[in-house]
Amino acid sequence: MTGRDYVSFMLGGQSFAIPVHQVRDVLRRQPITPVPLAPPAIVGLLNLRGRIVTAIDLRVRLGLPLRGDQAAVTNLVVELGGELYALIVDAAGDVLHFDDAALASLPVTLDPVWRDMVSGIFPLEQGFMVILDIGRAIDMTACPDAA
Repeated sequence: MTGRDYVSFMLGGQSFAIPVHQVRDVLRRQPITPVPLAPPAIVGLLNLRGRIVTAIDLRVRLGLPLRGDQAAVTNLVVELGGELYALIVDAAGDVLHFDDAALASLPVTLDPVWRDMVSGIFPLEQGFMVILDIGRAIDMTACPDAA
């Protein structure tokens, strides 16, 4: 049985996951310095042990309603191309293992904004786990409507 490990997280009541090898840290809410004229999904910058990290709100990025309680957020710090990004999510979950054979293709009815940032879907007993493509999620030019 071949498969991969993923870090799960919640966003707007939906289960998402990203490959565990891309996650560097899981942090509670951090002080963030806003960046003037940045796209709406870029909340600002945070300092992580002396490194500057770009904070991206995945709710904004995926076109979901804004969360009411900003205190109850989690930062998933990921690394891509040597740069760190803090993905702001509602809550972090467990590390889960999924069999590669269970990965389903994207439904044709999936919202185009999501389609550009999702690499696949794993069916669960209740609902499904959306696998987020980190590279496309942090690329603000990939989906201009959500940026």
